[in-house]
Amino acid sequence: MLQQNTEGFGQVLKGKLLLFLVKIVGYIWNSLGELAMKVSDILRVKGNILITVRPDETLATAVQVMSEKDLGSLVVMDRGNLVGMLTFREVMKSLAENNGSIGTVLVGSSMDKEPLTCTSETDMDEVRRMMLTNHARYMPVIENRVLMGVISFYDVAKAVVDSQNFENKMLKAYIRDWPDGDNKQEKEAPSL
Repeated sequence: MLQQNTEGFGQVLKGKLLLFLVKIVGYIWNSLGELAMKVSDILRVKGNILITVRPDETLATAVQVMSEKDLGSLVVMDRGNLVGMLTFREVMKSLAENNGSIGTVLVGSSMDKEPLTCTSETDMDEVRRMMLTNHARYMPVIENRVLMGVISFYDVAKAVVDSQNFENKMLKAYIRDWPDGDNKQEKEAPSL
């Protein structure tokens, strides 16, 4: 009889400990949610390799770089300053305007001269809103006039999916480890 009570007590203790741990994880998760994911979180994962182009280079050169490096965009820099953004959208527009030929067209005449930018501290919800509202697939990250990186819509979507997958795993672990309640002591209210 003593052994059954000890096992029942162990199950109750295990259930209460699990509930306590889940509450702690929930508190941490809520705190992270309040702090929200930032652009810096994506840049930390992506790394800091930056490939840029100058506005006086030919569009053909830029397209070659984009093709070789499998890039959808290039940041256009002049004397250390961001002056534009070149994506396949601008390349296609130049092709259409020049009857399918880019010839000697310069990057500076094709680029988006006022690209959307953000900082490393910009909240991911704000970045998503900006990208969706402006149909932007790429966004340079600027900190004190210094290019820190480029984030893509893919990067943002991947961060959201990864975050949701983590939350899903935590909830499944919580449900899987939920006390089964088969023990009679757990079902009865303790006597005072």
